[in-house]
Amino acid sequence: MKILYFDCFAGIAGDMTVAALLELGLPLELLRAGLASLPFSGYTLESQPVLRHGIAGTSFKVNLTEADQPHRHYSGIAAMIEAAPLNARVKELSGRIFRRLAEAEAKVHGVLVERVHFHEVGAVDSIADIVGVAIGLDYLGVEKVYSSGLPFGRGFVQTAHGRLPVPTPATALLMAGIPLTGDIGEGERVTPTGAAILAALAEGFGPPPQMVPERIGYGAGEKDFAEVPNLLRLVLGEASGAAAVAPPDEVLSIETQVDDMNPELLGFLMERLLDAGALDVAFSALQMKKNRPGTLISVLANPGDLEKLSGIILSQSTAIGLRYYPTRRITLSRRIEERATSLGPVQVKVLGNGRVAPEFEECRRIALEKGLALIEVYRTVERETWRG
Repeated sequence: MKILYFDCFAGIAGDMTVAALLELGLPLELLRAGLASLPFSGYTLESQPVLRHGIAGTSFKVNLTEADQPHRHYSGIAAMIEAAPLNARVKELSGRIFRRLAEAEAKVHGVLVERVHFHEVGAVDSIADIVGVAIGLDYLGVEKVYSSGLPFGRGFVQTAHGRLPVPTPATALLMAGIPLTGDIGEGERVTPTGAAILAALAEGFGPPPQMVPERIGYGAGEKDFAEVPNLLRLVLGEASGAAAVAPPDEVLSIETQVDDMNPELLGFLMERLLDAGALDVAFSALQMKKNRPGTLISVLANPGDLEKLSGIILSQSTAIGLRYYPTRRITLSRRIEERATSLGPVQVKVLGNGRVAPEFEECRRIALEKGLALIEVYRTVERETWRG
């Protein structure tokens, strides 16, 4: 399993992340081609070697060639990415990061997520950085992301909304649930885009997981702080030993019970919850008061998604309340591989214990294309992809 560990000893920003991915092997021309597939222009990409406190790193910069950029809202950016000829994983990763960023901005400014406005320059930078990170993770085959804690920073920064405290309000919201490291001086050490990347993608925070490092990349920030070299260190490697089991992480269990809901609506509720980032959704039958048959709605979620997911439950079901509590989980590591079979190439899930699990959508596609029974496709894929 390919792991990417973010060592944020000086903080993190979107451009620093892309720069470090370039050092790890992401070709700049591939990045340019991927971003060129999006329907926006008026910019150039620049990357070059730099030094920070005598340590060699790489910088990445988006330069505007057209100052008059159109106003962009989150809904338009999300639609633009979804319509672009990018592969599904790049779209999914980009969408997750942009959604977390937009949710934080919406809460700060008191607007709907779809109406969150990205200022002209910031929109171009954010799109290039976020989609660039997704392209890099996909190209390098990263399956799991882990990170160190983050420095909080202090002081003030000038923004389109005026002079704001460090970290900015949106950044502070995105840092909820992420452990903080020691004070390393004044200045903006974590940007909203950098915080959104980790809030959306990191599986856990703390020391590196058990892994064998293969490559290390240093991405440089624009400023050169006096206290520490302004670099983000990314460590790319393979899981080792007990890393076949992912490090325990804390999640939330959200539950409610209903006895007056049309069962047809439960399927829609599940779709909405999963689309909004729920880790798992399950329905269980139970007997409720007055001897009524009912349904237990159980949702597993990341701690930062409580407000969003509880809002969906309370608006899309007949529940008038819910309960939630923290719980810890241990999961097998997993990765997606394409393997050859007599039915053609098939995507399968390879688990940390060596077991191979056919992907449902792949088996469904093959069954429909070839006119076969779904269970026969499953059996064939299992038999021909297992490597004992």
